[in-house]
Amino acid sequence: MQPTVPTSPPKTARLFSAIVVVAALGYFVDIYDLILFSIVRVKSLNDLGITAKDAVTSEGLFLINMQMGGMLLGGILWGILGDKRGRLSVLFGSILIYSLANIANGFVQTLEQYAWLRLIAGIGLAGELGAGITLVSETLPKEKRGYGTMIVATVGVSGAMLAYWVGERFGWRNAYFVGGGLGLALLALRVGVYESGMFEQAKKSQVERGNFFALFTNGPRLVRYLKCLLIGVPLWFVVGILITLAPEFGEALGITGPVTAGLGVFWCYFGLVFGDFISGSLSQLLRSRTRALQLFLTFCAIMVGVYLFALRGASPTAFYTVCFVLGVSVGFWALFVTVAAEQFGTNLRATVATTAPNFARGSVVALVPIFNGVATALGTTAGPNRISSGAIVGGVSLLIAFWAVTTLPETFGKDLDYVEE
Repeated sequence: MQPTVPTSPPKTARLFSAIVVVAALGYFVDIYDLILFSIVRVKSLNDLGITAKDAVTSEGLFLINMQMGGMLLGGILWGILGDKRGRLSVLFGSILIYSLANIANGFVQTLEQYAWLRLIAGIGLAGELGAGITLVSETLPKEKRGYGTMIVATVGVSGAMLAYWVGERFGWRNAYFVGGGLGLALLALRVGVYESGMFEQAKKSQVERGNFFALFTNGPRLVRYLKCLLIGVPLWFVVGILITLAPEFGEALGITGPVTAGLGVFWCYFGLVFGDFISGSLSQLLRSRTRALQLFLTFCAIMVGVYLFALRGASPTAFYTVCFVLGVSVGFWALFVTVAAEQFGTNLRATVATTAPNFARGSVVALVPIFNGVATALGTTAGPNRISSGAIVGGVSLLIAFWAVTTLPETFGKDLDYVEE
């Protein structure tokens, strides 16, 4: 049983409220920093004296793992704080930390400094999206919250394109300074942003808030949580494997010209802007999160098939076009986080909404060795076996995600004013 809190707190009826605007801009800067390292990785390591190709690859993976480790730690930390101390403190605290870490990244002189700052940045980056989505979900009327979270994600993922443009034109150090400056400027907008009424109401009750381990002590609750995590895995299969390894897949497919990961990321995230807008709107028009997610997962499966099997001997232009459409097909990120937030009560909502996207991102840590392991089992990690491995790993992750969506309760229009026992 999930008893409702007696008095329903007031909600804002304005879709473009200060809360939605600040959450959207915060996620914009969040994505800017998250993607920026992938874009400036080679240039920054070269400037630090690491020039050998193998060294750049290995040290780059080390830094990515440091950042991801920070995000996994931060996801738990910020999620607990969001339910114990409030969504607003997490929203601005995370923005402050990743902004300062961004600026400090522009001054690094050694690999060790770079690594520790990527860890700190990862901790900061872990909190903004979950806190923002939770705050928006709890302050907008239930009929509008899908549009609110859609705005947050659509504006947010476009930060990747700015990161590419700034990183290419102004150098990697200045790109970090720009990201940090944008975050600090955003903190000035905190005037007029108020804490969630549902959270304030939950504080008055005796229910325990922000107990991360409570997600694992109740069987049905744990299954619900794991299903939420599984929905986000296909997106990070696409971004973390198909797009990040675009040069390797381009070679295996015999693309007629050079392919770069930077442009692959740019076009994929450009597609994500449209995908998040479409998926959020579709869930509102269909009045169903489940059907919208099912349609997008089916669309994603089709586009993964096109990427792996229909591009042999194609031009780089055709390859990047497919990266764009593939980005549209995985544009259910905001919908995924919204569903996670809507599945749980006020006393655990921020914990789930913050840990779910970070654990889904962290699935790349498992997906990459699984992908390489399947390719090796087929004979080698190069050429056609890379294509076959991508098809197997992608197909399994999509099937599991489709099952998870189909077996979760529908949450469109659900009253979120309740707590978990």
